[in-house]
Amino acid sequence: MKSNHIQHLYWRVGFGILPNELEKFSKKSKKKIVDDIIETSQKVTPLKVDTAELDELLSGSYEKTKENIKKFQKLSREKTKELNIAWIDRLSNSNQILREKMTLFWANHFVCEDNNYVYTQNFHNRLREHALGNFKDFVKAISKEAAMTKYLNTKQNKKQKPNENFARELMELFTLGVGNYTENDIKESAKAFTGYSHNLKGEFVFKKRVHDETDKIFFGKTGNFDGDDIVDLILEKRECATFICTKIYSYFVNDTINEQHVNEMANVFYKDYNIENLMRYMMLADWFYDDENMGTKIKSPIELLVGLKTVVPVDFKSSKQLFNLQKLLGQVLLNPPNVAGWKGGRSWIDSNTITLRLKLPSIILNNAYISKVKAGKTDESILKSKQAFKKKYGQRFKTETNWAVFDTHFSDVSMTDLDKHLLACAISSHASTYLNSLSKVSKREYCIQLMSLPEYQMC
Repeated sequence: MKSNHIQHLYWRVGFGILPNELEKFSKKSKKKIVDDIIETSQKVTPLKVDTAELDELLSGSYEKTKENIKKFQKLSREKTKELNIAWIDRLSNSNQILREKMTLFWANHFVCEDNNYVYTQNFHNRLREHALGNFKDFVKAISKEAAMTKYLNTKQNKKQKPNENFARELMELFTLGVGNYTENDIKESAKAFTGYSHNLKGEFVFKKRVHDETDKIFFGKTGNFDGDDIVDLILEKRECATFICTKIYSYFVNDTINEQHVNEMANVFYKDYNIENLMRYMMLADWFYDDENMGTKIKSPIELLVGLKTVVPVDFKSSKQLFNLQKLLGQVLLNPPNVAGWKGGRSWIDSNTITLRLKLPSIILNNAYISKVKAGKTDESILKSKQAFKKKYGQRFKTETNWAVFDTHFSDVSMTDLDKHLLACAISSHASTYLNSLSKVSKREYCIQLMSLPEYQMC
């Protein structure tokens, strides 16, 4: 398999690939590489943080006093931030790259958030569990998650007064897309989800006494449908397979949709709604590696951060700083902007975020900086410039950078070939002129210079 195709594959279904791995995989066929990616992602490893204090508050002796409620809310906020940081660490270090990338994708599809950490963690791991499984089982499981029943008000959905929030978003955002259902379908399907609830521990509870057991007319069919029946009927429509494949194509292939390719994917997906089979087909398709699809997507803030950490491992000495950095970049994990999630694509870039994105490598890899020292200046002047740089930015982002890992992985890569490993697209003439105007003190510094180019924003 061609090296640039392997890099493209790993930028899209992961967060990049290091030179030694690239060299090893270049001797394998496309099928073997794809099989290996899928095989290593078979195992499901839940992501959890210590919840002993929360578990104690949720035990049988839990009293809903103002003091306990405030304590629980404070702990939930703290634990949610811990999970946020742990998730970024998992994305940066997991061998199960496809499952983790798919978990990130589904988190912006089945959009949900909650102020109860137990519900948040359960929901997060439900995404990971079903990320490569059967989509029908996935939708049914999500509909019963405590975080979702709270977020879209299914808990308030009772036969006396149906709440249509979940039923509407189920079809509009999760399965079919606008135009493939009617307002009456929403009203009738909402009745089927009446009685969905949960207990304090986040376990699903079906309250039969508030469930509407009358016949519902949904998509022209009549029956005493429950929530699972509604999901079955939705997935009978091929529009569901097309809708999901369009979103996956946009996320993993190209923001500009190729209807022929999406239709091919939908043909595969509609057979059994097996997500793993769909992803295998996409990764093996010749068109996935077309020039028009390579280096054309703007990295999300998380893809940018994790990709950078893949090349040069870096830890933030204060987790609060990493959390705040996500805010500045416009994507905080576990904190979506609304039920539709992040738009992605060009929305990641504006006048504020592009400035930060371009400065980010030199800011957080603060043992180096972009040198603008002209040839002929003394080493002492270079040192003073570095010290001034660290003084300006060091207080804002205190990081510990493991350049030794970079040195090891890139030891056999020449300075002139470094761009081939770091950039997904060709360097423009303007960028080349800029690079040539900078002194290249070391391979480490050239790495930062390349990461600070607009081209590094692409994958």
